[in-house]
Amino acid sequence: MSTPTAPPPEALDDLDHAVRFLAATPTHEGRDPRLLRHWARTAEEFGAALDPVPCRARIVERADGLERGLLARYTSRPTPTVELYTDTLAAAEALIDERGWRHWYPPGSVRAAALAHESVHEHLHHGPAKDALKRALGHVVLRAGRFRLHGHVAGAEEIAAHAHARTVCGLGRSPLLLTAALADAVTHREK
Repeated sequence: MSTPTAPPPEALDDLDHAVRFLAATPTHEGRDPRLLRHWARTAEEFGAALDPVPCRARIVERADGLERGLLARYTSRPTPTVELYTDTLAAAEALIDERGWRHWYPPGSVRAAALAHESVHEHLHHGPAKDALKRALGHVVLRAGRFRLHGHVAGAEEIAAHAHARTVCGLGRSPLLLTAALADAVTHREK
């Protein structure tokens, strides 16, 4: 008896990738799939609707992203910094060519998308947009009369950042597809 093979990552649409991402995020185990889909859709719409935000952080290039499992990363301390991992960027570009996805991700778009993505993390970290995302998601963790406290939804900012990068960089698919395929390719190479 043969084992069914998983569909290729490109067979899933961007929203399905976002839902899978949330479902795999700690704290979401056992959550209703319809709620995860609602949160994923809301985060995508929120990120796609954000105005382009410039990256004000210091940009540092490093070459150890594959071993760390990172393409880019925003850190706020001690100085706001975006780390771009050149080895992972190169691996992503090679994977795009290998999979025939260049029509979705034009040359150089991975780096541009990584910067756009991390600029959203910076924007959400330092401004009122973080609360706006929480309100949009509607995850109420405390109610007292008319008072509502909206909670953090783990993974929602990441989905919003991917949707923003797709929109501002004019990509055919979300960078979430690319990161899922890249993680899968790296995992298979290590085996």
